[in-house]
Amino acid sequence: MRCCLLLLLVALQASTVLASDWLAWRGPTADNHARQGESVPTSWSETENVLWKTPVPGRGHATPIIVGDRIYLATADKTKDVQSVVAFDRQTGAEEGVIVVHDGGVDVKIHSKNTYASPTIASDGKQLYTVFVNNKAVWASAISLGGKILWQQRVGEFDPKKYPFGYGASPVVYRDVLIVANEYDGPDSGLYAFDTATGKSRWQAERPQHSSFSSPIVAKVADRDQLLISGLRQIASFDPVTGRSLWQADGTTDATCGTVVWDGDLVFASGGFPDSGTFAVRGDGSGEVVWQNRVKCYEQSMLVVDGYLYAVADSGVAYCWRASDGEEMWKQRLKGPVSASPLAVGDTIMASNERGTTYVFKANPERFEELAENQWGNSSFASPVVVDDRIYLRHAKGDGADRQEFLVCIGEQ
Repeated sequence: MRCCLLLLLVALQASTVLASDWLAWRGPTADNHARQGESVPTSWSETENVLWKTPVPGRGHATPIIVGDRIYLATADKTKDVQSVVAFDRQTGAEEGVIVVHDGGVDVKIHSKNTYASPTIASDGKQLYTVFVNNKAVWASAISLGGKILWQQRVGEFDPKKYPFGYGASPVVYRDVLIVANEYDGPDSGLYAFDTATGKSRWQAERPQHSSFSSPIVAKVADRDQLLISGLRQIASFDPVTGRSLWQADGTTDATCGTVVWDGDLVFASGGFPDSGTFAVRGDGSGEVVWQNRVKCYEQSMLVVDGYLYAVADSGVAYCWRASDGEEMWKQRLKGPVSASPLAVGDTIMASNERGTTYVFKANPERFEELAENQWGNSSFASPVVVDDRIYLRHAKGDGADRQEFLVCIGEQ
């Protein structure tokens, strides 16, 4: 493997962490809800309510994170054979630097819809943590806010044979550990935890040797913090401090990509491949499957708002179910396909499809109530983020060699 620690444009200085930061996949409360009080436009276009837009080098599906006065994005450039982190000024969108995390080893087989930079960066406000697949292995790296690679660990081999679709699981920080999923049909399949300060191994938890792509998440369910993950025909819970298995419940299919959501002591997951289904299980260790249906949300995660579960299926159909018993409240055909996950901003939901269309509708269990249908570019796989009354989108324009990704900031003009 060529040098993994090449640093470019070390023009970054330490950043002051703000209360309104968005530090990881699924946001400050780990459930893809913006903070209370956020006020953002419900409508925008290429010319309306665009505060700034900045080209993003390379390609990726990672969602932006926001730490202090900077926005960070994971990206990859196959032609240059690099995987990087790009820093942007939070207020202006100006690119401030590129940190090359891996130089070489990028070209492994992936699904046509995947990228070499799909996991979202995680941060504890002091450091950045990236996960990339490089040279047929999962690598975790810690990077200072000033752009210096502090440590790098080879999590394990990642060389799936049956489903060589690539990698997509975002890491999660819990207290002083970084938790990484590596699930594939090989001997290193498992969950791994590393000390955030040193990169040393804290624990490992075995997982079945089969490919799945979901990100782990830590949630307080049944009065305790639980590390939850779906896929491999189960919904599973682990102690995030020790990695000890807490419980497993039947549910989901072989492979899932979405992240688990929850409401009280109920845990929800959807998928996947090769079967379809959405499941609600009791998160108290009883293994009870409370309800299930045949709706498939494979790439995207779902959303719980005020006791109701909202989802936009792969087909582009939006659903609202009562979380307690799965009763369908309504469904509405939008346009698909869908990979990005919906975001809740107060009582409003934003959901983007792969064509660059973002639907905005009310979190209203009585009926589907659309507020706007917004178009920016023609491609969208990353989920939207809302911080400080601004929406941040990673969308793209063009096709093939002419495709260019942008980081777009939406706000009241």
